[in-house]
Amino acid sequence: MAKEFKIVHESEIEGTPQAVFDAATQGTSGWMWPMGIEPKLGGAGPFGSTVTVWEPPHRFSNRMDGEGGFFNQLDYDISELPDGKSWLRYVHGGVFFEDWDNQYVGASKHTAFYQHTLGEYVKFFAGQQAAFADVQGPGTSSTPEAFDAVKAALGIHDGGAGGHVSVAIAGLGTVDAVVDYLDPNFIGLRTEDAMYRFFGRNAFGAVVGLTIHLFAPGADADAAGAAWGAWLTGLYA
Repeated sequence: MAKEFKIVHESEIEGTPQAVFDAATQGTSGWMWPMGIEPKLGGAGPFGSTVTVWEPPHRFSNRMDGEGGFFNQLDYDISELPDGKSWLRYVHGGVFFEDWDNQYVGASKHTAFYQHTLGEYVKFFAGQQAAFADVQGPGTSSTPEAFDAVKAALGIHDGGAGGHVSVAIAGLGTVDAVVDYLDPNFIGLRTEDAMYRFFGRNAFGAVVGLTIHLFAPGADADAAGAAWGAWLTGLYA
């Protein structure tokens, strides 16, 4: 049975409303995935969605509708704060058709991680396009304890964000990064020219995943994806 949901996330971001608006609409490769949003009212968005509100730099919404009462809507409301900062109120509304409680928990946790990553992007990489790669672990990474292998391989413990890691990736060399996000299901790493986002989706019935956001000129996302993919697969061999 279809049941609506609503997820609200509010955060202070170290960047102007224009920087936040641009990140949400044109810089998505840097913090989520490339969406190709057409920058105008009525413009095309991802997955067949449509831009329903376009009021730069303060408001943006897009929505898609489907059969059986399905809809998915994203709303960004951006306010200016002193000292070049912004306040973002993000609302994700839609419909789940089954397993409502688990889907809601999973979507809420993903929202917190993505919105944190948006803030990191605006603070450190605003206005830059990223070379993007999406890496999925093998089927064996869907077990309840699978994400622990990622934490162990990165040398991460449950002390919270703020630490540093150094990990050798065959074909790429050593990646030295700050841990900018850490909870039981997600890890965020940031370097001077990249962000790496680890998803413990094994907790939600899927496999462990990783997104790579490279900001260095000429960065090869395919090569990075292949190298990190081999590393991730090797954890579950």
